Amino acid sequence: MLIALDMDGTLLNEKGNISPGNREAILQAQKLGHIVVIATGRSYMDAERQLRLVDLECPVISLNGAVITMPDKTLVASKPLNKEDIIPALRWMNEIPELYYEVYTEDTVYAELNKRVKLEKLAALSDEEVPEEVSWLLKAMIDQQFQQASVTYVENMEEVWSKDENVIYKALAFSLNRELLKEASTRFAAIPGMIITASHVNNIEINHKDANKGSGVAQLAAHYGIPLGHVAVMGDSYNDLPMFEMAAYRIAMANAAQILKDTAEYVTLSNEEDGVAVGLQYLFNQK
Repeated sequence: MLIALDMDGTLLNEKGNISPGNREAILQAQKLGHIVVIATGRSYMDAERQLRLVDLECPVISLNGAVITMPDKTLVASKPLNKEDIIPALRWMNEIPELYYEVYTEDTVYAELNKRVKLEKLAALSDEEVPEEVSWLLKAMIDQQFQQASVTYVENMEEVWSKDENVIYKALAFSLNRELLKEASTRFAAIPGMIITASHVNNIEINHKDANKGSGVAQLAAHYGIPLGHVAVMGDSYNDLPMFEMAAYRIAMANAAQILKDTAEYVTLSNEEDGVAVGLQYLFNQK
């Protein structure tokens, strides 16, 4: 069986760690002959660093399916964005103070320092000024950035995409103003070859149209000769939906978006309660 695990909100707890219980469950799955795969929106470097911290080795589907890397660092697939096509939309976001965004290359996440400062100021506002659920999201986004060792802050994002050696695989935009997000989504959707997904109602993620977690999982299953009827997935967010749509076994976290719970055949515990370990035990009992 091939088992694909999302990272943030699934395998990682709120401190950004893989718990001992989840680690042991993954090792047990591997001993039983299952292929455990990480499927994440993070860069490969960040995902691999989390695995290395707890002495785990797994294939990694990173940047929402844009890059697939084997444990020996062999590149199986790569689906970058056409940089020239997206630069006008990125420049537009640059001019909107209320739009925070990040650009992902294979190993680095780039963000503009000025926009990061504004994001921190928003997170510091009182509950009366910012709704509690939005304040929590802001703090979670900032915490996640600190957990990502590869974030690089620049004075102007122009210096990122103007370098020929920087290949862009993904962009992420965040705003409290959902109308602005709709406008950003419309601009990117008008570019041929784009797919727009989200991990929350206050963000959008832009990838190559053929880059999503579902296509990445299917490609790895084919690589290993595993039929889709023997593929299981586990996740919590909207960007996990493509792999939920193609897998035979679908497990949602207790903290997952409701649409994933509605699609899942089993809802495990939360990412704070070793939900991955419990979900894997459920799978073992099915076989």
